[in-house]
Amino acid sequence: MKQTDMFFKDEKPWVVCYSGGHSSALVAIEAVRKHGKDNVCLLNHNISPKVEHEDIKRFKEEVANYLGIEITYANMEGWEEKTPLDVCRDKSAFKVQKNNALCTYALKTEPFLNWLKTYYPATTGEIRDDVTLLYGFDKDEPDRIIRRNSHMGTLGYKTEFPLAFWERTIDVTEEIGIKRPSTYEIWKHANCIGCLKAKKQHWYLVFCLRPDIWEEAKLAESEIGFSIIKDNFLDELECQFKRMRDKGIIPTEKIKYQTFWAAVKKEIPEEEMRLPCECAI
Repeated sequence: MKQTDMFFKDEKPWVVCYSGGHSSALVAIEAVRKHGKDNVCLLNHNISPKVEHEDIKRFKEEVANYLGIEITYANMEGWEEKTPLDVCRDKSAFKVQKNNALCTYALKTEPFLNWLKTYYPATTGEIRDDVTLLYGFDKDEPDRIIRRNSHMGTLGYKTEFPLAFWERTIDVTEEIGIKRPSTYEIWKHANCIGCLKAKKQHWYLVFCLRPDIWEEAKLAESEIGFSIIKDNFLDELECQFKRMRDKGIIPTEKIKYQTFWAAVKKEIPEEEMRLPCECAI
């Protein structure tokens, strides 16, 4: 679905940064309940189905249908086929300025800024009062709220954070009969599988559950010459991950990072973890 006329009743739309995750869905629901569906825009950036789970796409469509709003898409050209790793291989880099993931910039940030420039161009040093951007950060993320508010304010846009500061009317989408994406049963977020901002625990899941993406990521590291995870190339982790898998370490992000690796250390002694694959028992 795509909104093309950009008409809103009060001409001061509330633009939900609608990622397809649970938090952004709650923001969309709160925005419509507070300001009406005719004043809300659900702005999404479609990601290749190779890395964005089909149930995330199901979820964002069901929430949009429940609200009676068509999703507005601001997509990178070629998004249907290009994965985050493809984007990085094209640019021969994983990171851009300030250590931000290149794929995030190409797939989301740049299309988002282009959309704003097209429909709501801002003037340097002034804040537009006819559009407000809504984000899904909650009260436990004060640093992210401060950074995003400051950054978008510098660009000339107002931001609000309904999950942190509005009076809440809904806590989970199951309250309206919409099940969260099945990815939340294993993964921490509704991000791309093979997230280039994620840590080693996430990549253990990729190794176990998506060997195709694992192999693609190893190839990208080889071509680019840098590692995705700080201080570790993926091929250097394969022996460790194989040993963890063989020992029955469950691939999940539902356990906190420190707790997960403490459990691994308890199950597999450090000296065994360091053994090369051919020496494993």
